[in-house]
Amino acid sequence: MLFSKKVYHHDHEGSCGCGCGCGTHEHKHEHKHEHQHSFVNGVCDCGKKEPVVLDLQVKEVEGCGCGCGESHSEKNDEKDDGGDEDSESSHHHEDGCCSGEGHKHEHSLIGLLGHDESCGCGDHFHEHIHRNEACTISVEKMEFLIEGLHCAGCAGKIENKVRALKEVDNAEMNFAISTLNAYTNSRNKEALKKQIIKIVEETEPGTTARLKDELEGKLVEFELKGLNCAACAGKIERNVKELPGVVSTSLNFAISKFEVKIDNLDVKGLYEQVEKIVTDLEPHVEVILNTDTESEIDVKKVNKKKKGNGLILRMGAAIGFLGIGMFFRGESFEIIPFLIAYLIVGYDIIKRSLSNIKRGEVFDENFLMTIASAAALYVGEHPEAVLVMLLYQIGEYFQGRAVESSRKSIANLMDIRPDYANIKIGNDIKKVSPNDVKVGDIIVVKAGEKVPLDGVIIEGSSSVDTKALTGESAPMDVEVGDAITSGFINIDGLLTVEVKKRFKDSAVSRILDLVQNASAKKAKTELRITKFARYYTPVVVLIAALTAIIPSVFFGGNFNEWLLKAATFLVVSCPCALVISVPMTYFAGLGASSKKGILVKGGNYLEALSKAGVLVFDKTGTLTKGNFKVDKIHAEKGINKEEIIKLTAHVESFSNHPIAISIVNEYGKDIDKSIIKEYKEVKGKGVQAIIDGKKVISGNLKFIKDNNIKVEEAKTPGTIVYTAIDGEFAGFITISDEIKEDSKKAIQGFSHLGINNVVMLTGDRKITADDVAQKLGITNYKYELLPDHKVDEVEKLIESKGDKSLVFVGDGINDAPVLARADVGVAMGGVGSDAAIEAADVVIMNDEPSKLIDGIKVARKTKKIVDQNIFFSLAVKLGIMGFVAFVDVPMWLAVFGDVGVALLAVFNAMRVLRD
Repeated sequence: MLFSKKVYHHDHEGSCGCGCGCGTHEHKHEHKHEHQHSFVNGVCDCGKKEPVVLDLQVKEVEGCGCGCGESHSEKNDEKDDGGDEDSESSHHHEDGCCSGEGHKHEHSLIGLLGHDESCGCGDHFHEHIHRNEACTISVEKMEFLIEGLHCAGCAGKIENKVRALKEVDNAEMNFAISTLNAYTNSRNKEALKKQIIKIVEETEPGTTARLKDELEGKLVEFELKGLNCAACAGKIERNVKELPGVVSTSLNFAISKFEVKIDNLDVKGLYEQVEKIVTDLEPHVEVILNTDTESEIDVKKVNKKKKGNGLILRMGAAIGFLGIGMFFRGESFEIIPFLIAYLIVGYDIIKRSLSNIKRGEVFDENFLMTIASAAALYVGEHPEAVLVMLLYQIGEYFQGRAVESSRKSIANLMDIRPDYANIKIGNDIKKVSPNDVKVGDIIVVKAGEKVPLDGVIIEGSSSVDTKALTGESAPMDVEVGDAITSGFINIDGLLTVEVKKRFKDSAVSRILDLVQNASAKKAKTELRITKFARYYTPVVVLIAALTAIIPSVFFGGNFNEWLLKAATFLVVSCPCALVISVPMTYFAGLGASSKKGILVKGGNYLEALSKAGVLVFDKTGTLTKGNFKVDKIHAEKGINKEEIIKLTAHVESFSNHPIAISIVNEYGKDIDKSIIKEYKEVKGKGVQAIIDGKKVISGNLKFIKDNNIKVEEAKTPGTIVYTAIDGEFAGFITISDEIKEDSKKAIQGFSHLGINNVVMLTGDRKITADDVAQKLGITNYKYELLPDHKVDEVEKLIESKGDKSLVFVGDGINDAPVLARADVGVAMGGVGSDAAIEAADVVIMNDEPSKLIDGIKVARKTKKIVDQNIFFSLAVKLGIMGFVAFVDVPMWLAVFGDVGVALLAVFNAMRVLRD
């Protein structure tokens, strides 16, 4: 049965939690709204605030799609206080969709306003009457990790199917990093999780989906203070990973951060086992638990200062006994002072080597120093034995100091984490941890303080220093209504801010997590060095053994002489200089990039960026500002410009595209959506609808011609939107987009770097592309490209790039497929943009393309220093080995070939931080 019902429409701001997405306003209210959905993170965008009346024809529907399972009859006897007693086809909810608050639903025919089933809303219209102010279910994100997904097309299908679920407001699939985000306010998360996992596994057999929160278990973070041995760091991580109850481990040697994810294991038990493993391998290292639960266990504090002083005293005593031994050299008892000196300075090295041998870990520096010095004692070179241990300890001490200093230098670059937040409770201000602040809380940021969480300014104005995030030295003015990002520093005013994100979701937390964990994504050079080190030391040990045996056994050489040479080989064989300096250099490069407002997600991307040979730019929003504005309105004879802009604005009003928004803004009046019927959008081409009885088609030239309408191409620069009325061409609107002031500087800068293959891709017309390319000096550009065509163009460029890297620069959202396909995907304007940070390999935190020049310079400098350290370390070691084979070389020189070279390599690595 059909009936008429008037439904009112209003704007939405946020989510009230009832499932309609109608805002965070207080409840005990009555609101009606018509849905024309465009979901972004669960937020419905459906037009103007002033109510308009739609006359809808609705029929009886079996199952409303709202989750209630009710059928809808012509009348429903149940009524709700304050509701329309004559409402037809309504029903009363007691529970299910909205915290148990009763409300009525009214439903239209599916597809009445052009919705398809994938919209997710079922095209129904809600009339809500809330009985309780506690109706506050908010939209939450469920993040799934997808494994085994290698088909981009299947990824799109999964995203669409999940988005179509009635419990899901929106879904986002990031094929590049294999994650799926589902935004929902459903109470039954477990059932929804099973539905989503089923969709993933059925759509692409062999693919698995796991909820990230369940996979991670409990995350425990340690600081391994004083850990300066990269090889030992690897052993610690491997041993901890094998513990029962440990899900995964991540040890960042560059900043001494050790993260352990556990399941069915308490923190105290974990700490005790980690401390034992660390102590066995590196007794001097202090294990510090960085967690709020530190008070629940008895953490053993090691006084590092005393240990450091103890080592210095031991070295001083060893030097004293060494002097005594030299004084009595030649005496029958000379070995006694030498042996005392040897044991004083080297007993911990000997102890660690024996402990490692028991565990089957033979080839480390402790073993090599022990064997080499023991060989020196055996052949009677007692001073040499003591000097090996003494110089090794001195070198390790200064190497440790250098590594710690380097870590502090890098950490200072990323010192953007706020220590506290000033939360406003009534008239009082309380200083709390940022983790304790909730969304909706009010915080106060005083002059000189860091903004602790993302939010919106509700009182005050000031200038803020954004340099820590964007690299920009010029302050930014902010006032009431402006969004403000955590990590900014308030310069001179007092700001009152309403918090919009939890601390863990804030920009500063995401950025710090990105940068600190970037070292887990190792560059190819790092991986090669790690692999090289595994084989290098055993090979040198074998050479040392052959050096001692072959000359003395087969050629009559002096065994003691060749044994001493072999011992020298052992001393110089340790690859510490490489395994410390290479990751340290890459991490310093990541820190230097972040200082300039460029976030690089790993050493692998930094290395790829250093080889950049082809730069591909999206035009809109990257080289141009993306701020579209109507520049010209052309009307054909018999039609006035007012009619053109009115009809085009109405037909474009359901689109969120910047061009459509610019046309609606130019119209400047309220959109009367009651006169819009049969709306239809053709992706990448245009839209059409019946507007006040007239068939209006609006879009690009091809779209108009596809509808058999005669039209000639407009010969004017800019984006052209053509409009036809009732099958006749009516006119066009020219939209202009301003080129960024920084773009020309960027293109010229790339040329100075020797990168001349710069390509611009755009969906715009040839005349517009010609105009932008000519102004910027770009000779290679493609135009009138749909999104999938951009991927095709990048594929062609990849085939011809040789050993260079292809870098694509876009907005990080609409260009996700191309960003994923490029060797390095760069997103612009990452401050406050979660999507940009997730989509790209490199994120430029502001909107300046020239920042990429700085990023490439840092990447090239980093790679150059890495190559220098590799060449220098190997050259010195191989040189000493060559001397040892033909010339008598003192063992202390071999010690310099180990710890001395490592020390110099670390100092060289820190040059990356200098401008």
